Amino acid sequence: MKETLLRTDKEITEIYMRHRQTVYRVCYAYMKNTADTEDVVQDTFVQMIRKAPVFENQQHEKAWLIRTAENVCRNALRYWWRRHEDIDDHYELQSPDHSEADSLMQAVMALPDKYKTVVYLYYYEGYSSAEIAGMLGRPQSTIRNYMHEARRLLKERSGEDFDEER
Repeated sequence: MKETLLRTDKEITEIYMRHRQTVYRVCYAYMKNTADTEDVVQDTFVQMIRKAPVFENQQHEKAWLIRTAENVCRNALRYWWRRHEDIDDHYELQSPDHSEADSLMQAVMALPDKYKTVVYLYYYEGYSSAEIAGMLGRPQSTIRNYMHEARRLLKERSGEDFDEER
C-alpha cells in the first residue's frame, strides 16, 4: 500500500471494488433494508476518503472498513426517527427463493446488534475470534462470549445446533 494520505480515484475505486460486498453485508445486518444500507455503505466509503487512513495491507483496509461501517450504522440507528419505526416491518430478503439459508440469515438478523456482526464475520466471512477481536477493538474473551450467546439464541430460535469452534 502507498504511504501517501491522498488517494487517486483509481485507488479509491479499487478499494471500493474489493470490499463493497463485505461492507454492504455488514451494513445490511444493522439496517435491515436496502435503501438505508446503501446510504450507510456510501457514508462508510466517504469516511475513508475524508479520513484518508494509511493501510498496512488489504486485511487492515478491510478491518478498518468493517469497523467504520459498524460505527456508521450505529450512528444512523441512533437518530430519533429510527427509534419510532419498526424496522422488522421493512426487512427484505435479498434472495428470491426462501430457502433454509434465508431463514437462518433471518434468525441472524434478529440477533441483538452486538452479536450479529460477530456472527456474520465468523460464519459468513470466515474470520477467527482473534481476528474479529482485533477488528472490533474488543477483548477476545468478549468475542467468544458473544459467539456463545449468539449460538444459544440461534439454537433457541431455530432449533439447530451450531458448532462451537471451526
